[in-house]
Parts: sequence; C-alpha cells; structure tokens
Amino acid sequence: MKLPGPDHPITITQNPRRVRVTAGDIVIADTTKALTLKEAKYPAVQYVPREDTNMALLERTDRVTHCPYKGDASYYSVKADGKTLDNAIWTYETPFPAMAEISGHLAFYPDKVKIEEVG
Repeated sequence: MKLPGPDHPITITQNPRRVRVTAGDIVIADTTKALTLKEAKYPAVQYVPREDTNMALLERTDRVTHCPYKGDASYYSVKADGKTLDNAIWTYETPFPAMAEISGHLAFYPDKVKIEEVG
C-alpha cells in the first residue's frame, strides 16, 4: 500500500451539487451525496453511493484491477435500454484505510455514461 503524499496527492470532498448518471434516457444514479475524488493530475471522479444507484441495472463482472493508493477495484457492467456497457463502473469495496470514505460508492467511466452535475 502506498500512502498518498506530495508526489501523488489524493483528496476526497463532498460534492455540493447533485450528480446524475445516465445511459441514454435511463437514469443509473441520482444523488446529492456524491464524493469528489481528486488524484494527482487526473480528472476529478464522482463517487456515488450505492443506495442512490439503480443496482438492478448493474451486473458484476470478473474484472479486478489494483491501485497502489486505493486498493483493489471491482467492476460492473450496465444493462440498460437493450444495451450492455461493459465494465462501465468501478468500486473499491474494501479500499485501503486512508481511502475508507469511498467504500460503498461507485465511480463511472465518462466515456461510457453521461455524468452531469446539476443544481
């Protein structure tokens, strides 16, 4: 496990705006409790609580990746509107202790779904 440091800063903050995730006309997630994770020079990522996500549209996949800063990520595909968006979502179910805040949250690939901040 690598701890975030000056060469790889990671911050997690509450997003004050509403975050809505859609695939076409289908709403996958809608929340006022998203967390914004900023990591080094990467674009900010919205982590949405599972309870504000339509989990019935998601299907767990076998894909697993490892981040030396956050831990092991599991993936979900989205099945909506007769289409499957493979591995469109990742989640850290048991992240490293320094990243515990993102446990129970899902992140979405912006090239696979539409992520909007509204209100």
